[in-house]
Amino acid sequence: MLTTEEKTKAVVAALEDIKATDITVIDTSKLSSLFDRMIIASATSNRQAKALADSVVVKLKAQGEVVLGREGEESGEWVLVDLGEVLVHIMQPATRAYYNLEELWSKAQAARPKLAQLPESE
Repeated sequence: MLTTEEKTKAVVAALEDIKATDITVIDTSKLSSLFDRMIIASATSNRQAKALADSVVVKLKAQGEVVLGREGEESGEWVLVDLGEVLVHIMQPATRAYYNLEELWSKAQAARPKLAQLPESE
């Protein structure tokens, strides 16, 4: 079984093999107990989004990893691959801009220290 870092590197390599663009890795380990890394990549078409998801699944399974789920391949606008502690979002640029996951998670990161400093209610 791969470590989170090894799994992250394997996913990025699989995405690069099929020419994904704007690959972003977000460390969510302090923000979510559900997963430790979120990887977001852009695809130029529905066909490429599906090919990117296939590449990730094939490469990770070849390394003994379990794929917990795949969603969104019908439309190809936003394909999600769930690898447990690593979540992969493959999105077409318009969908990625609309949902802006990078900003959403960076705001969560910025808010986290403030939440920890709030006085406890008695």
